[in-house]
This record gives sequence, structure tokens and C-alpha cells, in this order.
Amino acid sequence: MDVRRLDLLRELAERGSVTAVADATGRTPSAVSQQLKVLEREAGMPLIQRHGRGVVLTSAGHALARSATEVAIAIERAEALWDDFRNHPSGEVSLLTFPTIGATLLPRVLIDLASVSGLVVHATDLDPELDVFADLANDHDIVLAHAMPGDLPWGGRGLTVVPLLTEPLDIGLPANHRLAGRSHVTPEDLVDETWLSVPEGFPFERILHAVEQQGGKRIRVGQRFSDMRIVEAFIEAGLGIALVPRFTSGAVPEGIVLKPLRGVQSVRRIVALTRPDVAERLAVRTVLDVLVTRAAQLGSGAAGAEPGSSARPFAV
Repeated sequence: MDVRRLDLLRELAERGSVTAVADATGRTPSAVSQQLKVLEREAGMPLIQRHGRGVVLTSAGHALARSATEVAIAIERAEALWDDFRNHPSGEVSLLTFPTIGATLLPRVLIDLASVSGLVVHATDLDPELDVFADLANDHDIVLAHAMPGDLPWGGRGLTVVPLLTEPLDIGLPANHRLAGRSHVTPEDLVDETWLSVPEGFPFERILHAVEQQGGKRIRVGQRFSDMRIVEAFIEAGLGIALVPRFTSGAVPEGIVLKPLRGVQSVRRIVALTRPDVAERLAVRTVLDVLVTRAAQLGSGAAGAEPGSSARPFAV
């Protein structure tokens, strides 16, 4: 069987439609369908079947798609071994980041990698909903993602997960706030405040619900923003308080103080997602190693930090 046709079958299993596979691989839908038909002849049994206006994989198709993933991993591993032998992590690596970690971590990472001859990193940013991060791993070699403890929105997708950082989410207060002199704050201190929250459905909202439960009353949300720069501007203006990432929000304005929140779990976990075959590439492993090192440095010396350097990659 042709490896490239196997890869098309794997893409179909992951993306769900011939059109999506065509868009991702730079082919026409007709060309993808033709290659899949050839693969069916090579396999000697049906691999796809019509379902409504689209197609789905047969049981044989799913089995072969899983084998295609193993083949892709083996090929990437062989190429990585050759790169290791040459000790040269060359090639292009595409990386998608969410804004806060991208602004704080990525410049240092790219500066470190600039000395690696032949390695080119193409980075871009997006702030998607949590369950979209796994889909984005189909289009990017590395996806920087975040989730709340206990959540595993990319579970069951067969991705390699590299832990980077567990980041406390502090309470941002105006510098002249009545609680600004405290060493920490509790839900009971905060339930009567006006909050600057995230758009509904964003992960930080879970912490606000925990504050409500612990504080014994509903909190009042004044505004909702996804951009931390806007949130900080509103805090500094005295228009509310908010959850602010301790490490990745950058330099906090002088008019804002950050206070640890006690009484509820207020952290997020930041990870790098990659497909298992992509993770075999020496160039990708090189970028991941620098990400882990720099993330550990970012979180070192701060209370509540759990640097990613102490964690191992795992599959989900």
C-alpha cells in the first residue's frame, strides 16, 4: 500500500470529511476520493461508505487508519534517528499559541532556537475554546493549550501532551483597593465586588462559580472580556476585579496589585499538544525541549508553580 494514500485515510479518520482532507492536503475533493478508491483496491475490501451527504469509515477503514498512524510514527521515528545521527534538527516547525503564553514565553523560545541552523519555526496565535485545541493539532506541529485542573478536553484524541506549567490565577485589584494590603484574599472577601469576567463558557468562569459557592452568594459581573490588556485597563480604572494569570500576563501595570486566592483552586495547566508521529521529529523535539526549559524558568521561584521540567510527555 502507498504510504501517502494511507496518510489520506488517517486524515479522513481525524477530520471527518473528504472536503476537510482536501483543504488540509492541498488537493481537490475529487483527487482525494480517487486516491481512497485506489487504496480500497489495494486493501481488497471497502474502507469507506456513504453516509448522508458524506462518507464514514467502515470497521476495516478504522482499523487501517489506526495502522496508518503507526506507519506515520515509524517513518517519522526513522527520519528522527537519521537526524539524530547527523545531530542536526533541521526543517520547519509550525506552532500555534494562545495569546498570553505567546507574548510571555515565545519570544525567549525563538531567541534560543535562532542559533539552530536550518530550523525554522512559524508561529501564529489563536484563542479558541478548549475543545478546539485538539483539532488544531491536525494543522500545526505544536499547539500550546491550557485547561483547568480535572479537565481533559483533548482526551481520547491520541495526542502527545507535554506539560509545561501550572499557573496560579491571582486576583487583580486596583492599587488603592481596600484589600490591596492583604497577603491573600478569600471568596468571602470578594463576593460583594464587581467582577470583570471572561466570555461565558470560557474556563476561568468555573473559578468564579467556585467563589460563589464558597462565598455563599452570587457575584456581580460588570463586563466580560477575553483580552487581558482590556481587563487590566479596567482593573486599573477601578471598574472591577478579575482573575489574572500570575506568570503569563506580562508586566502588571503599577496601578494593579495581584493577590493569591485562598479557599478555592485557582490555577490553569499549560501544555503543548502534538500528534505522535510529529512528536518523533527531531526538529519538533528540539522546540519542545526549549519550551519546557523556558516554561520552567518562567514559573521558578513563585509560590504555586509546578514547572513543566519535572513532568514527562504522555499520550491522551
